[in-house]
Amino acid sequence: MSSANNISDDFKEKCEITGVKNAKRENYLDWPDYFMAIAFLSAQRSKDPRTQVGACIVNEENKIVGIGYNGMPIGCHDDLMPWGREHSDVLQTKQLYVCHAELNAVLNKNSSDVKNCTIYVALFPCNECAKVIIQSGIKQVIYYSDKYHDKPEFIASRKMMDMAGVKYRQHIPKKTQILIDFSVIENMTQEVKDVLNKESD
Repeated sequence: MSSANNISDDFKEKCEITGVKNAKRENYLDWPDYFMAIAFLSAQRSKDPRTQVGACIVNEENKIVGIGYNGMPIGCHDDLMPWGREHSDVLQTKQLYVCHAELNAVLNKNSSDVKNCTIYVALFPCNECAKVIIQSGIKQVIYYSDKYHDKPEFIASRKMMDMAGVKYRQHIPKKTQILIDFSVIENMTQEVKDVLNKESD
């Protein structure tokens, strides 16, 4: 028997002796919630003061192959570009400049392509992002919100994806909130130490 197995068996035995539960954690994230959470976390990188959107592309093996958020193109300084939606001069609005999360996720891919992948995104894709999704070979869109459902851009998006055979559905999360607590890893480490040192107390 290997030393790794000996350590594992020893740890299990001490868990049984001390009454510590020796079973897998039950309150873990399932894949859909995990990938949507990654999309929402990525959105926190956006400089847009009004709308922060993130996207996460996943292949058929549940491996992340692309992440993106809405922002200005590389080389276009965030502090020098407009972030408003309304202005008498259209050149002073963000719409003409911002790259959407879906586009950035595809461009940021860490694989040769994203064919047959699924994209998780906070908002239902607009018509321009639908074009990118279709052309890149993504086969499924999982979105959280469709609050712009009746706007022409999104009607056109659904029309194109329906014709191209791209499936889409809304994600209903099992958890409404996910807390990221950086201190939890220290607590976990201490718990393991307490179990292993219990007999010496």
